[in-house]
Amino acid sequence: MKSIQEREVGAFEAKNKLSSLLDAASRGQRIWITKHGKRVALLSSGLGTVDTETENLVEEFRKIRASAKPGKETIKELIEEGRR
Repeated sequence: MKSIQEREVGAFEAKNKLSSLLDAASRGQRIWITKHGKRVALLSSGLGTVDTETENLVEEFRKIRASAKPGKETIKELIEEGRR
């Protein structure tokens, strides 16, 4: 899997350089837009890279689920416990 280039830019810079940031995103780069140092938005092409990451995450969840051992509780008991 190829690594995804990421970078952060402030909201003011993003506003002033939107066109060049869009070009970078179209080339596969992910740009985090920050406000007061906190990430608030992600600019990316939305093609391929996110889907691959999602597939990898789903596969990891499947592995965890397969390795988990069921308890002796029934579904009904678990639901009732959640209501307390």
